[in-house]
Amino acid sequence: MGSTALPAVHRLRALIDARTLAVWGVAALLLVTACAIAGHQVAMRAGQQSLQETQQHRLDLIATGLDGQLARFDFLPSLLEMAPSVLKLLDSPADAPLRDEVNRYLSGINATAGAEMLYVLDRSGLALAAADWDRPETTVGTDLGFRPYVKDALNAGRGRFFGVGITSKRPGYYLSYALLSAGQPRGVAAVKVSLSDIETAWDKLPGTVLLLDERGVVILSSRQDWKFRPLTQLQAATRAEISQTRPYGDASLLPIDWRESERLAGDARIVEIEGVAHLASSRPVNSARWRLVVLENLAPVLAAARNVAVTSALAACVAVLLLLVALQRRRTRQAMVANQVALQAAHDSLESRVVERTAELRKAQSDLIHAEKMAALGQMSAGLVHELNQPLAAMRALSDNACVLIEGRREQEARGNLQRIGKLVDRLGKLTRQLKLFSRKWGGVTTAVPVGIKAVIASARELQAEHIRESGVDVEIKIEPPALKVLADEASLEQVFVNLMGNAIDAMSNAPARRLCIDAGVRGERCVVTVSDSGPGIRDDILPRLFDPFVTSKAAGAGLGLGLLVSANIVRDFGGSLRGWNTAGGGACFAVELPLGAPMERVGHG
Repeated sequence: MGSTALPAVHRLRALIDARTLAVWGVAALLLVTACAIAGHQVAMRAGQQSLQETQQHRLDLIATGLDGQLARFDFLPSLLEMAPSVLKLLDSPADAPLRDEVNRYLSGINATAGAEMLYVLDRSGLALAAADWDRPETTVGTDLGFRPYVKDALNAGRGRFFGVGITSKRPGYYLSYALLSAGQPRGVAAVKVSLSDIETAWDKLPGTVLLLDERGVVILSSRQDWKFRPLTQLQAATRAEISQTRPYGDASLLPIDWRESERLAGDARIVEIEGVAHLASSRPVNSARWRLVVLENLAPVLAAARNVAVTSALAACVAVLLLLVALQRRRTRQAMVANQVALQAAHDSLESRVVERTAELRKAQSDLIHAEKMAALGQMSAGLVHELNQPLAAMRALSDNACVLIEGRREQEARGNLQRIGKLVDRLGKLTRQLKLFSRKWGGVTTAVPVGIKAVIASARELQAEHIRESGVDVEIKIEPPALKVLADEASLEQVFVNLMGNAIDAMSNAPARRLCIDAGVRGERCVVTVSDSGPGIRDDILPRLFDPFVTSKAAGAGLGLGLLVSANIVRDFGGSLRGWNTAGGGACFAVELPLGAPMERVGHG
């Protein structure tokens, strides 16, 4: 009995051990698989979010530059309405000397303004005069009545249109303005703006940038093979309208191989382009007529996610092996020690690789963000210089017109032109002052002189007057004593208060009660000015990073998050400080502390 029962017991024990081993093996496989999937998903989400944040900053910069370029020449077509010779030509289009005079007049204005083309059309859309009258591809004599911007100007007073030039074959953005007499349109003034410089600048940016018009057709792109191609097949009605207005020249309008696979937060999408996965972030521009899109290849993110998945799986394997080693400890001491040494070595090597890879990724990300910030500051300063062309062109036109008016003994109208020139000179002064302010290297030394705080705050309030009036904000200013002075630079200090007041007004956009309080007084040997509002206050996640660059609570496209940083550096240059906090009654408060500009009589209660 005993001899036959013993082999059966051994067989039963072996069967139990085999089943236990199988169960542990399945459990270990499930654990490793779960860790790999979880690691991949976490890394994928983190990589997409980081890439999306970078794209949003890039969209801020590109959209600001594009909208600024489009708005530069809004004023130019309307100036031609004040030129008597232009209106005379509309009445006498066959007058050759008059046409020559207008051609040269347009050429002179455009040489100052810097647009690609400036021309005048009659009511039928026939080009009567143009700044390029002496070139082979001139628009003079061309019938442009089929263009939408001509019809829109005659019907609504103004028109806008992007398209390829009929004679030049170069794409551009057209702005048109109806020339009126006795309330009736007599013709159209049009300007063509070239966007090639913007498109060239996009080639230097990471990723791919493209601009879609209202039909969903790519009109600007850092990839030339995508220009004038839609993302999807165009409808028959749309193709008929394109055939009539000819905005894309002879382009075939072959759709891009673009497939949207997943929607993310905001305006971000994962799309497959020619079989390659990309992250696409977009934003409306040009008063929501167009859409700006930034693309980034997801291959690096996918590779990083795969690395994390492999690392997670290896870590899970290490954990399982450690558990197995612990279970086998009772059976063999020697095997346990050998396995522990091998596993520890593998574990140490794995951790070292993870640390090295993480450090490399962080350094690459830091270098990319730093480079984009430096490029952004350069583009912003260059944009202010280009803006000087607008008042210069206006001054040229107004001065020429004033001469004509004086010759015609129309002194009153000429005086009005000279007054407008004076205002434009003031505007030039403000633009150059802003350029000087933004082009300063932070931390530099600025000469400080006694400045009246009352005059600085009054000037800042005047600059924000339209903003205050539109937002319905009640402003309360209290300065004690009224003659209080600080050591600073007046223009720089005015910039600080313009920024603080603008931020406060924006913060109260949805508040039921909108009150802006500015208090200035003396504390010891310092002057303290507080700017407080009745808005919702500063978000908890932003408050610790209030003066960090590119940190903002405003909507995308409304700001770059540099205002408070610049303001803090300005105040610090003059030996002062800027700090902000949330008040107990709701709203935010910012305090500017500066050295006094003159000794104050001490008044106290002993």
